[in-house]
Amino acid sequence: MTDTIFALSSGAPPAAIAVVRVSGRQALAVGTILAGELPEPRRAGLRRLVDRHGAALDDALVLAFPGPNTATGEDLLELHLHGGRAVVRAVLAALAEHPGLRAAEAGEFTRRALTNGRIDLAEAEGLADLLEAESELARRVALTAAEGGVSRAAGAWTRQLRMLSARLEAQIDFAA
Repeated sequence: MTDTIFALSSGAPPAAIAVVRVSGRQALAVGTILAGELPEPRRAGLRRLVDRHGAALDDALVLAFPGPNTATGEDLLELHLHGGRAVVRAVLAALAEHPGLRAAEAGEFTRRALTNGRIDLAEAEGLADLLEAESELARRVALTAAEGGVSRAAGAWTRQLRMLSARLEAQIDFAA
């Protein structure tokens, strides 16, 4: 996972706002190229985005998240753009021009979060279910899984099984 990846993380344009995420070693550096000075970590700042040639792309809210305490466990950049098709297309094209950056594959942000220990498999599956949820019940169940509810329950069951196993071994070893 040496490439820095980017993708539209919000719904398909047109929309009022489009969120583009960039994750990897070059995320903050490319943010500086596009937006100039980045705002303080985890604080939004309004910046004019420009391409490599200095042409204006959009005025956007920019957020910088230094790793490893991010969703992916890597440096992360968020660009909150105007959600028009042309704006999104221009920003994605500008990102693609940078060496070492590439468009993310489907699910790659989640895979990096899993690989970097930011989420576990049950949370990753819960997130996938949340994105596919079409009913209120499905949304609630998926959200519980995505927030670690399944993992916490499995952890509690594991602790209980270990305790029961230890008691059983003690009874076998020290039977009267």
